[in-house]
Amino acid sequence: MRTIFIADAHLAAPADLNYRLLLRFLRELEGNAETLFIMGDLFDFWLGFPSQPFRQYDAVLEALLALKRSGCRLVYFEGNHDFHLGSIFSDRLKAEIHAGPAIMTVQGRQLFLCHGDQINRSDHGYRLLRRLLHNRLVASAVAHFPPSLAVLIKERLQHASRAGYQAKIARWDYRQIIRCFAQSAREQGCRGLVTGHFHLPFREELDGSPFTILSLGDWMEQFTYGEMVNGELLLKNYTPTKPL
Repeated sequence: MRTIFIADAHLAAPADLNYRLLLRFLRELEGNAETLFIMGDLFDFWLGFPSQPFRQYDAVLEALLALKRSGCRLVYFEGNHDFHLGSIFSDRLKAEIHAGPAIMTVQGRQLFLCHGDQINRSDHGYRLLRRLLHNRLVASAVAHFPPSLAVLIKERLQHASRAGYQAKIARWDYRQIIRCFAQSAREQGCRGLVTGHFHLPFREELDGSPFTILSLGDWMEQFTYGEMVNGELLLKNYTPTKPL
């Protein structure tokens, strides 16, 4: 049985290539996946409104439900585009939801698992925004938001994210930031770090005691994902066996 890690699909529209490929990938996991770790930003935007205004994601939700019914455990780490996931994920899909990082034992190996948006401690502006958006008051208020507000929040967050992305790449060495963070995770007794967020696919072993960094890349253009096989973290690229 397979243990899969995926992040940063940023799904937007059912006609998009990454959306269609993800549906195929999820179907292929049915019956042969033990756990699917969704490491944040599966959607370009998601808030758990009771009315579920994001009908464009229905096919993905159905695919995840089918995967769950096949016996796969779903573990969802909230990202910076999908948070306060709501009852669809907690009640209907029975997903284990993590609002922040967690240390978990997977295949006998202790891993530090996170979306990754908190790794860069120097990004003070984003860290403040995250605290504002992820607090309990916002979570409880979502139930009272009109669905039309979802579109406004979505557009504002997308604009801020896209406007700052290139500037941040130029300013910070994300690979080195991840490496430094991995050292702190190792000091906590972990033997691996799995992260998304940076859209930077790489697998690397730290010097010294066994420790694997697995940065997942994305499912937007690179179609990379992680898999754990016999306790070893691997970086893989999805290539469909048949044309869409």
